[in-house]
Amino acid sequence: MTQSRPRRFAPLKEAAAGHHHDLPKLKGVIFDVDGTLCQPQNYMFAQMRSVLGIPKSTDILEHIYSLPTPAQQEEAMESIRAIERRSMAEQQAQPGLTTLMSYLDAQGVRKGICTRNFEQPVTHLLTKFLSGSIFHPVVTRDFRPPKPDPAGLLFIARSWGLVRLVGGPRDQEVVKTVVEELSDASGAGEKEGAVGTGKIGGSGGDGGNGEEVKEVGDASHLIMVGDSIDDMTAGHRAGAATVLLVNDANRHLADHEHTDLVIERLDELVHVLDHGFVGREVSS
Repeated sequence: MTQSRPRRFAPLKEAAAGHHHDLPKLKGVIFDVDGTLCQPQNYMFAQMRSVLGIPKSTDILEHIYSLPTPAQQEEAMESIRAIERRSMAEQQAQPGLTTLMSYLDAQGVRKGICTRNFEQPVTHLLTKFLSGSIFHPVVTRDFRPPKPDPAGLLFIARSWGLVRLVGGPRDQEVVKTVVEELSDASGAGEKEGAVGTGKIGGSGGDGGNGEEVKEVGDASHLIMVGDSIDDMTAGHRAGAATVLLVNDANRHLADHEHTDLVIERLDELVHVLDHGFVGREVSS
């Protein structure tokens, strides 16, 4: 399915001054955590793979979810949580973190989180560095499927009231296509809230004889900020604009087709958003 994906947003400075603009308005920013809100702790991944006995080519969460019993999955998950707990004491804020968040708060721009971390290190970081700055929803590892699947981002969009309606009983193939595109895991996106159902038409508050439709999260007015290919791909597939916080380990992603804009520091986004986001000019 071909989808229009805006790569430009109206300048927030002009919006704050009451100027009208024909460009789309930014409606929220979603952030990754490790390597994005805090400085990278990439050593954790080698430790995790070592304790799990898997090579670098194997995705850590996919391996855990593939284990044959719930008990084995929980044991493996706890082994990597222990590594994360030890590492969270060493978290360091990314340069420009508080400047960017204060700016977004002042502009009234909603902030969410979509991470493959579990809840405790995320809460620790927000409490330590960003007390008083609201991030909601916070999508952690407990949400499935994880990035690079777009379902977590679409759940956030839907929780913010950003949705689009697709299909109906006479158009089930369209619905099926959309749901499959939104989530690699059959039914997972719907289960977690990225996709819902509703009715249009009919009479009365209960929908009457209206036509049932699928309601999916619409991330086309959002930005995903991250440091990994999982972040860029999840954002791209969700229909959001993507921003790569570049470092020495991920610089090869600067030219990736899923990356729309590259920054060296988080507070660079203040100037970008003030003057109007302009990303890669491509269609999907």
